[in-house]
Amino acid sequence: MKIFGFAGYSGSGKTTLIEKLIPLFVKKGLKVSLIKHTHHDFDIDKPGKDSHRHRVAGCGEVLVTSEFRWALIHELRGEAEPALEQQLARLSPCDLVLVESFKNEAIPKLEIHRAATGKPLLPADPNIVAIASDVAVETGLPRFDLDQAEEIAEFILQQTGLKSHG
Repeated sequence: MKIFGFAGYSGSGKTTLIEKLIPLFVKKGLKVSLIKHTHHDFDIDKPGKDSHRHRVAGCGEVLVTSEFRWALIHELRGEAEPALEQQLARLSPCDLVLVESFKNEAIPKLEIHRAATGKPLLPADPNIVAIASDVAVETGLPRFDLDQAEEIAEFILQQTGLKSHG
């Protein structure tokens, strides 16, 4: 599995850009997965549903499955958050794993910058290999406009050494 990350401040457009890139990779015949990190307490389960009730009752893991999809909910219950490497090991085999918001990981990353956030570029990171922004930024790295999804997708394929399967 090849890994490529996206880093940037909240509101910079990481999710929106990734959402545009995924269909481009899939159209090229690649199997794509994604790991998204969040600092928020999130819950994909719904109060009142059986799975939620079992988890609240004390289950460490609850796996919900149907003919359409399955999801494993794992409660950390005070354990340390698993590292990216541990999370990658949980994924099924694929061609490309997109990683959103693990900005301190030593993986190749595209920095997403949007002027409206009022934030500067991220601190220097040797793993940032290019920048996508809605404004001109001073950089010695390759720079893309946020609307250049096709060009960004090709850049990521070059960076990861992936080829189209289609």
